[in-house]
Amino acid sequence: MSRTHDLNWRPKLVALDIDGTVVDYDGTMPEQIRDAIHAVVVAGVPVVLATGRSWHGTQPIFDHLGLPSGPSISSNGAVIVNYPPQEIVQAITFDPSAVINSVEELAPGTLIAVEEVGRGYRLNSHFPDGDLTGEMIIEDVSQLSSRPVTRVILRDPHRSDTDFIELAKQLGLHGVTYFVGWSAWLDIAPEGVNKATALIDIAADLGVAAADVLALGDGRNDIEMLTWAGRGVALGDAPDEVKDAATQVTGSFADGGTVQELRRWFG
Repeated sequence: MSRTHDLNWRPKLVALDIDGTVVDYDGTMPEQIRDAIHAVVVAGVPVVLATGRSWHGTQPIFDHLGLPSGPSISSNGAVIVNYPPQEIVQAITFDPSAVINSVEELAPGTLIAVEEVGRGYRLNSHFPDGDLTGEMIIEDVSQLSSRPVTRVILRDPHRSDTDFIELAKQLGLHGVTYFVGWSAWLDIAPEGVNKATALIDIAADLGVAAADVLALGDGRNDIEMLTWAGRGVALGDAPDEVKDAATQVTGSFADGGTVQELRRWFG
């Protein structure tokens, strides 16, 4: 997608995905990225983390970056937290029972987790080490289905992302929004909720137009955000459908693509 800027254009808000954009998939943040984000803060431009992570998985990144008090987007847009001090200003929920029942029927053995905002997860069995953070409470599927949640996570380490794209089609997933991750990972959010819907509210509160937003991301859950932002930039590692949604494609994460883009505006 091509969206052009005049020569005087400069971001008035920077929205950043976390995994694959700010940290690598082992959770390591290169010092050059931290420095580049600090340059945005010094310039007085708000930085909004926009991630599929839970808030308790987002907070350590916020702290490590030393961001000033302000909003962050977690759970693919279902949760907005102002921090510090911590204030959950939005937690959109949905009934997970239809999704969970369909998964049990169509893909028995799939790992299922539902988020407990600010605490951790309730799940039917343990996920691979490093997948989830926070308190883990094992429950049966009837308990997982028993009350509204901000998101459902489906995981099967023995399948590929292609398998999960097919599973999403089989599930139908009417009345929810879903995002297929890099691995066999499916994030299911309330209908119509994504990173862009949360950013729209935050940008409005800050008095920033969409045309003045710079957004960076590398995953399928970034597509709406990259499409909405005045300048949506995909990392070079991103799947083709993510690159197609972006204004520009920068270098890969390993090659410093995030730093290249931020330094372009905040040298």
